[in-house]
Amino acid sequence: MNIEKNRSYYEGFADYRVDKLKYLEEAGVQLYPEHFKVSHTLEEAFSLPDDTENVSIAGRIISIRKMGKITFAHLQDIQGRLQIVLRENSLGEGYDFFHKTVDIGDFLGAHGTIFTTRTGERSLRVDEYVFLGKALRELPEKWHGLTDTELRYRQRYLDLVANEKSRRVFLMRSKMLSSIRHFLENKGFIEVETPVLTNQASGALATPFLTHHKALDIDVYLRIAPETYLKRLIVGGFNHVFEVSRCFRNEGVSPVHLQDFTMIEGYSAYFNYQDNMKLLRDMILHVLKELFGQTTVTIGEAEIDFGLDWPVVSFRELILKDTGLDIDQYADGPALLEAIKAKGIKLDHDHVATLGKGNLIDQLYKKVSRPHLISPVFLINHPIDLSPLARRNDDNPDIVDRFQLVVNGAEIINAYSELVDPIDQRKRLEEQSKLRLSGDEEAMPLDEDYLKAMEYGMPPISGWGIGVDRLLQVLLNLENIRDGVLFPLMRPLDSEN
Repeated sequence: MNIEKNRSYYEGFADYRVDKLKYLEEAGVQLYPEHFKVSHTLEEAFSLPDDTENVSIAGRIISIRKMGKITFAHLQDIQGRLQIVLRENSLGEGYDFFHKTVDIGDFLGAHGTIFTTRTGERSLRVDEYVFLGKALRELPEKWHGLTDTELRYRQRYLDLVANEKSRRVFLMRSKMLSSIRHFLENKGFIEVETPVLTNQASGALATPFLTHHKALDIDVYLRIAPETYLKRLIVGGFNHVFEVSRCFRNEGVSPVHLQDFTMIEGYSAYFNYQDNMKLLRDMILHVLKELFGQTTVTIGEAEIDFGLDWPVVSFRELILKDTGLDIDQYADGPALLEAIKAKGIKLDHDHVATLGKGNLIDQLYKKVSRPHLISPVFLINHPIDLSPLARRNDDNPDIVDRFQLVVNGAEIINAYSELVDPIDQRKRLEEQSKLRLSGDEEAMPLDEDYLKAMEYGMPPISGWGIGVDRLLQVLLNLENIRDGVLFPLMRPLDSEN
């Protein structure tokens, strides 16, 4: 690299940083070296006993404070931070060279001995250091605690450098996923992967993303959920199976909804939905203990102890209590819609008149009931036309064997005993197809390939899905669901077009 030769490239950056880069180049220093051998992470080094020698650490410089012939600086990475102490009497010319070349934001490797300063700060006494990379751009003004929400989403890397809370959120997310995986594996579940591009928009009631496959010259969908493929695997002989899956739903933006999100779905042969109530309660409690060391979590103004009993509430009874409407008394969507209007309830849906009864009930519940469910509640007995893939209840053919876990007004888990009767399934998908033709974009299309798999025989099955982003938002009390997503989709800036 010849900085003078490429000077036009550097015109947009601070002169002092370019000058230091040039000084490094002229001194023969590798500006962007390929390697540095680290003996300890910053977090590990912080915990070493005093006088531990031959410690090599690396990280981004986030502060520099010169006091005569001693300089204090801090190195940081995603998991930790450690002070380094440079002394002129031990580094010689290297001390001045540090100040002539290094800026906040640069990467540095340091070798030395661990000690504790007189003020009690764990530190590394530097014997030698290695320049590991120049930051050409300055960190934003007042970057300690970066607060511009849009900038935090667009430039998450700056947010991670600036905000300890963000670093904690994403470390907790990784730990949560790891905890769930280990729990399921210890219960005999096998992790698999299924297609993201599908021929049918199946797996859940939602509006899909549609795209075109040039090589095959066919329209394909980004998967709404992996459900039908995971149940195909039960047909193939898996007993307990799960997937950490990226899913896509072409729906509205809100502080609690994403169009591109992560879900974990699991299916168990020979289980019913009540078996999964116990399994998933145990799993949530396991995760809480691993993340927080306890089962009590503060969410908003409420302190919720997940270790207490989780009430089981009927879908019909909940809506009846909150609205006075008995959903069983209305034969179809139009009749129920008239009753909803008569109560003066306005639903948050742009095309409410096109919805079938099932989706209409769901919109009503989300409007009047769900926001008031704070402590964990199992919601059961969903209408059959809201659950085209769920097993019909043996005692009441108008409802299905299904539950949702709701916490702080958010649906965390959706689960049911699966419909394994191919004849009943075909009838329900045919009804969904009619609704789709009448304008209900969230209705499910007929999936002949899935029906064929069912016709080869299915055992009793119960399955469930957990929204990872939603669960994290609730447990960490995040204001916006995008606060728990590393790189949420954003509308492009004009300069990016």
